[in-house]
Amino acid sequence: MTKTQIQLPDDLYRQVKRFAAEREWSMAETFRRGVEQLLDVYPKVPMPREAWHPPVPRDLGWKNVSAADMHRMAYDDMAPKIP
Repeated sequence: MTKTQIQLPDDLYRQVKRFAAEREWSMAETFRRGVEQLLDVYPKVPMPREAWHPPVPRDLGWKNVSAADMHRMAYDDMAPKIP
């Protein structure tokens, strides 16, 4: 068996100590049972088979307009309109 040390907020420590005393369990037994229940309840997370890589970006363009034309059109839209 492995011995370990944990830190708990004071209020949680008091709650666990009271919980253990009500059942006549040691603190260690209380934590073992709690961890066993967590392992039973939560599903195992599968290990990825290979490293994930983001998808390769696509050239999304806009209606076959080049970046230079898009830049020009953006500035044209900002120009004040003269009636």
